[in-house]
Amino acid sequence: MSGEINPLATHHIPAFITAPGQTDGLLVGIGVFLLIVIFLLGIAFLWLHSLPERMAHQSQKLQFEVVAVLCLLALFTHNNLLWGIALVLAMIDLPDLATPLGRISDAVERLATPRSPAPPAVRVDAAPAETPAPAQ
Repeated sequence: MSGEINPLATHHIPAFITAPGQTDGLLVGIGVFLLIVIFLLGIAFLWLHSLPERMAHQSQKLQFEVVAVLCLLALFTHNNLLWGIALVLAMIDLPDLATPLGRISDAVERLATPRSPAPPAVRVDAAPAETPAPAQ
C-alpha cells in the first residue's frame, strides 16, 4: 500500500477516527462513562429500595421489621407490588395496641392473685393509760 491519500477522499478527517493500530480514545471514554453510569444507577436502585425502611425506622419495632422484610423480598424477587406495600405501610402510623393490652393483662393479673389478710391495725395512743392497782 502506498502512504498517500486517495484523491477522492476527504482531506479533513474527524477527530474520532483513529489511524490503524492506535487506541480509540472515544471508545475508551464511552466505556468508562458507561461503567460509571451503571455503578451510579445501581446505587440509586439500592437507595430507592431502602426508602421504605428508612421511613419506617422511627416507627414501632414490629412495623419496621415487616417493612424491612417486604423490602428485601421486593429486592430479591423484583416484585414491585411488595415494595409498594412496604412504602404504604411505612407511611402509615399503626396504632399501639400492645401497650394497652399489656396494661389490661397486668391489672387482671393483680385482681386474680389472692391477697394475704392484713394484720389488724394497732392503735397507739399518745400516752399510755395508767392502770389502777388492784384492790385488796
